[in-house]
Amino acid sequence: MQLLGRATSVNVQKVLWALAELGIAYDREDMGGAFGGLETEAYGAMNPNRRVPTLIDGDLVIWESNAVVRYLAQNYGNGALAGANAADRVRADMWMEWFQNNCYADVIALFYQTVRLPASQRDPAKRDAAAQSLTKTLGMLEDHLAGNSFVAGEALSMGDIIIGSFLYRYYTMDFTRADLPNLAAYYARLTERAAYRSTVMTSYESLRAKES
Repeated sequence: MQLLGRATSVNVQKVLWALAELGIAYDREDMGGAFGGLETEAYGAMNPNRRVPTLIDGDLVIWESNAVVRYLAQNYGNGALAGANAADRVRADMWMEWFQNNCYADVIALFYQTVRLPASQRDPAKRDAAAQSLTKTLGMLEDHLAGNSFVAGEALSMGDIIIGSFLYRYYTMDFTRADLPNLAAYYARLTERAAYRSTVMTSYESLRAKES
């Protein structure tokens, strides 16, 4: 199995975390960002989005990070990550879709306003608007976690892979966070996992903009 994509990409980190949780052996090649390679004809033939990650498993080529995580969970998990039954699987899938459709844009906006843009180009109003919008949305997850250790129940699932991959940056970016104790406790549970620490809780300083 081969994974194409830089380890500093949060979308690649989703896949790295899933691979680590499942104990799957793989080779990885740095691509994207400062490493380039996405505009080549060869890469475009594999992944017409020209983004990372791309997973190659034998003759199968998969792109879109959430689809890759689903594939790994459903085909290599033996119940782990995908869920032991249909109800567990759909709960995990539901939270994957929820995060992508409701939180992703605000998380990216915050990352740009606190990390990716030079300080001189940042807009505090956009930062605060994204933070307020995200806080409102995360209230739904906060309520859900009052009675669940993980998003699909009491076991880690592919739903947690998608949401949890962003939480390290959420808790380390420079902005004012609301008091969401259930979310904070959930994040603390994730940080206890060796696979999470080694794949997600890694430096993103190389992505930080430098003032010209």
